[in-house]
Amino acid sequence: MLNTDALEYKDINETMYKYDHKSGLRVFFIPKRGYTKKYAAFAINFGSINTEFIEKGQMETTIVPEGVAHFLEHILFEQKDGNIMEKFSLLGSKPNAYTSFNQTVYLFSCTDNFYENLDLLLNFVQNPNFVDESIEKEKNIIKQEINMYRDNASWRSLFNFLGILYKNNKVRNEILGTPESIDKINKDILLKCYNNFYTPENMIVCVVGDIEKDGIFSRIDKNIKTSATTNDKSINDKNYDGKNNDERNGMNKELNNDLNAKIPNTGNSTEIKRIFPEEPDDINLPYTEQRMHISIPYFHMGYKDNSIKKNSAKDKLELLKRELSLKILLEMIMGRSSNLFKFLYEQGLINNTFNFNYTSEENYAHSLISGESKNPHKVKDIILKYIDDNIDRLSEEDFTRVRNAMYGKNLRWFNSIETISANFVTSIFKGIYLFDY
Repeated sequence: MLNTDALEYKDINETMYKYDHKSGLRVFFIPKRGYTKKYAAFAINFGSINTEFIEKGQMETTIVPEGVAHFLEHILFEQKDGNIMEKFSLLGSKPNAYTSFNQTVYLFSCTDNFYENLDLLLNFVQNPNFVDESIEKEKNIIKQEINMYRDNASWRSLFNFLGILYKNNKVRNEILGTPESIDKINKDILLKCYNNFYTPENMIVCVVGDIEKDGIFSRIDKNIKTSATTNDKSINDKNYDGKNNDERNGMNKELNNDLNAKIPNTGNSTEIKRIFPEEPDDINLPYTEQRMHISIPYFHMGYKDNSIKKNSAKDKLELLKRELSLKILLEMIMGRSSNLFKFLYEQGLINNTFNFNYTSEENYAHSLISGESKNPHKVKDIILKYIDDNIDRLSEEDFTRVRNAMYGKNLRWFNSIETISANFVTSIFKGIYLFDY
């Protein structure tokens, strides 16, 4: 019997089970009794902003091209005997993956064959097949994806906004990279990033659904590599064959030894150090504009929050409180029930694309407001004047109403296993549990 912890949240009638694997991998299970769909995510604390780091056992900074995290996400699906998507399809599941600024997530949902799908997920992420031919082929695919996003007005507007908000922070760079940066990616760079970031202590597994917890944890226990050292984090040319990793590791001893000779273990450090450039308090530029062939202009505007740097202790609870407070404040000022939203909408200055959010991460934080408008400059002027005129007039009644509405919205999250998993993964890498919200 594996040693697991159970955390009960009686106020919302939810329970979370946690298992710490001997490799350093953390496993979380959230049971949803009566649900037919089951969901599993294998997440890595490695995103597009992690292009500078000090490798384990090294002292010098390594710099890799933009877009490596997303490239890795793509190339891992390419196995020796074909694309892994086909194997998931044969098991009746829906696989997917995504890369954000801060993480990479591989996932699937299914109604049947859960354990077979879980085996497949765990094994293909741990056993990449980096082949030069596949890498070159993937470059062309990703370049096409980059060009497709360059024609997306909301996407371009977002990164134009981040580019003028931040001077140095990597969040200003596109997640997919650029055609030029993609050309610089090769097998050695992919291997370097994989070996340093795709290690158990830097990964989590989250499972949601009507499943027996002991079965989940024991299955994962058998399929996770136990070593988190650079040497043992190797390329494995064997694809999923139904065997657990203890069997597979024995079968591939020669392959591992050969690879170990190419990747020397130069130190005892087991943690990678992420390097983030110093970001000044002031913004990069106040305004930018890009011409595109669209019927209605798309805008982004917002505020840079420098308080994240002042919280040197990185108190997780305080950062969470600030994030929630600012989201409530934004909702009070410009939510759908606010006077500001009603005025802008009735004047024809905004439409249903109008949106806002506050984002807080380890080394950056900002609020943003976005949407379509035939007169973005007028929208900005009205918003700024409304904030100046009304920030001291916000009522306790409005606060209570918005807070209760957000509480209800968060509770509705728990009706969707996909939403639970996505938000849970994000919160874990921030050092908090989703249910703490």
